Amino acid sequence: MAKVRNWQLGREMDYPYEENRPGRQVSMLFDLNKCIACQSCTMACKTTWTAGKGQETIFWNNVESKPYGFYPLAWDVKVLALLGEQAQPWSGNKYNGTTIFEDLGMNQRIKGYLPDEMDYAHPNLGEDECLKILDGEGDYIKGPTHKNWGFFFPRICNHCTFPGCLAACPRKAIYKRQEDGIVLIDASRCRGYRECVAACPYKKSFYNDTTRTGEKCISCYPKVEAGLMTQCVTQCIGKIRLFGFKSADYDKITSKQVRENNPIDFLVHVRKIALPIYPQFGTEPNNMYLPPVHVNPDFLAQVFGPGVENSIKQYRNAGKDKELLAALLLFGTTERICDTFKLEGNETVGYDPQGKEIIRVPLTEPVYIRQVKNLKTGAFLTNNS
Repeated sequence: MAKVRNWQLGREMDYPYEENRPGRQVSMLFDLNKCIACQSCTMACKTTWTAGKGQETIFWNNVESKPYGFYPLAWDVKVLALLGEQAQPWSGNKYNGTTIFEDLGMNQRIKGYLPDEMDYAHPNLGEDECLKILDGEGDYIKGPTHKNWGFFFPRICNHCTFPGCLAACPRKAIYKRQEDGIVLIDASRCRGYRECVAACPYKKSFYNDTTRTGEKCISCYPKVEAGLMTQCVTQCIGKIRLFGFKSADYDKITSKQVRENNPIDFLVHVRKIALPIYPQFGTEPNNMYLPPVHVNPDFLAQVFGPGVENSIKQYRNAGKDKELLAALLLFGTTERICDTFKLEGNETVGYDPQGKEIIRVPLTEPVYIRQVKNLKTGAFLTNNS
């Protein structure tokens, strides 16, 4: 095992290969306060990429309801159980427990499990179910955290810096592109051993029983290469997603090298409001989430790590923080990848990598007061009764 630096854990960890970060890294941000589980993202991905034979129960993108929704069944509960009591010991921003690559048994390369075929049969299991049955006693909304809570959780491949799927493949059929950090499977080398399925802690590597090969999200790389965001982002009617590139190696760059005018870097590395999903697994996922503000903080800390309190505090104050609001309002506003942004008066302006303006969004919606009466015709334009 090699020693690699995982900035999300605040320490070095074991990994089967030497550290080899890409020149730049694709990243997607999700605002969980806005997701309504309309499944537009799911169907956009499904109809584009997984509508073929053997893909009937394969969803590269899915939206599950927490705390009781899973796809595949109980995926996170089972992986946390593999880590045992070591799944949650944080000291500040440093993780003191073991990852899926550490404290392994005899002949064990990675801690993982292979889901049963029926675990994929019900992708909407637990949909819209909240924490408990309403009993009519104190279940009303009171205070910052709801007594009875639930939230929708969209998930895709995280295109991790240290992918479990890549580390486990005996055929070396999985690789991470140097130009953008997208993790892909070479179908010509794959023999369908399903080691990647067992090793991915997020269960976003799949097995097609018709082609007998593995497959996974490809981050819509034909669109990304053309400077466009992915299908799931552009079809999101709730505007909860933002796609772009972030600094690939946060730990080894100075604060001056973090691009504060890049919306992904700004939200992830500068404000630290966007957090990784289950960072304790050790894969350094590159998709980040803005946690829901109404949910039990202990549950959120288990899922997103120790930065939850800071993230929620900033999100609640976003209306008074114009710089933060400017970045948040870029979500879902353009199909083109926004490389940089700036606050200009009462507007946020987004630019492509060539510095060309691609989007301009007001921080507050303009108000237009309609005339009561058309001065030319005398017709009333509003109900003034």
